[in-house]
Amino acid sequence: MPDPVWVVGAGGLLGRGLVSELRWRGHQVLTSSIPWEDADAAKDALAMGAKELAEKSEGKPWLVAWCAGAGVTGTSQAELDSELDVFKSALSSISDVLCVDGVSVGRLFLASSAGGVYAGAPNPPYSEKSEPQPLAPYGFAKLAAERAAAEFATHSGTRLLVGRVANLYGPGQNLDKPQGLISVFAKAYLTGQPVTVYVSLDTLRDYIFIDDAAGLVVDCLDRLAQSDVRPGETVTKIIASQRADTIGALIGACKTVFKRRPRVVLGASPYAKAQAHDLRLRSVVWPELDYRPFTPLPVGIDATVRDMQNLRSRSGKL
Repeated sequence: MPDPVWVVGAGGLLGRGLVSELRWRGHQVLTSSIPWEDADAAKDALAMGAKELAEKSEGKPWLVAWCAGAGVTGTSQAELDSELDVFKSALSSISDVLCVDGVSVGRLFLASSAGGVYAGAPNPPYSEKSEPQPLAPYGFAKLAAERAAAEFATHSGTRLLVGRVANLYGPGQNLDKPQGLISVFAKAYLTGQPVTVYVSLDTLRDYIFIDDAAGLVVDCLDRLAQSDVRPGETVTKIIASQRADTIGALIGACKTVFKRRPRVVLGASPYAKAQAHDLRLRSVVWPELDYRPFTPLPVGIDATVRDMQNLRSRSGKL
């Protein structure tokens, strides 16, 4: 049987995608209901989740996929600090109950943000060899989480995969979270509202559909288990389609799906200065895993719209 997996943040877009992909591949998947709004209660719930995984693994190899995090570019420093503190507490709980005599037989996946860590870096396209250079507290917080995970991996012997994820989109995205331009366009199409865009229309982004991202992450986790990856080693991998589209091209793809051009208003935002103009991405780590078909943008947009239509028919609102 494949190793048991604990997916933290299973209610988010990437977490749900990983749960589906892992179950399809035969893994026993554990999830936890975490009261994220209460840091102390969240730490207690995460400690219980780690204990449950320890019971299921019975001293054999295990896997934790950390997909949690509500932070975005405009999130306050205090909120980001609290998220990082909760993450470090979870790592401590994992060490206490899953590392036998201080030694790990597990793997850990940490979802990070390519846009957050490379926002201020020069010379795109960015690869894993590019020096991270965030522009906003969100990006610095992502790097701090990466460092904490790497320190945990080194000390415990856990194999770590840091996935620097591109612009993720698809069915199930949190519409209350102020990010995800494709979901914003889809919602605007269904509600008839205009979309305010705070960056220039030639801004380049790498959009990856949720099913593609989840499949690539699980393939990378399988690769992480191979013998050439040492216990305690950290592997950083960009999770992206490696195709960049301008916002103007995105509007064109939406027009193809919607059968009309989205209503776009150009606006100003204090957070725009923390957004890179060119975020092209090229992965040079395990490139053989990237030789796969990726969902075309219009197909992914159509799936996102259909999911929202189903949501509206069930609940009467978006």
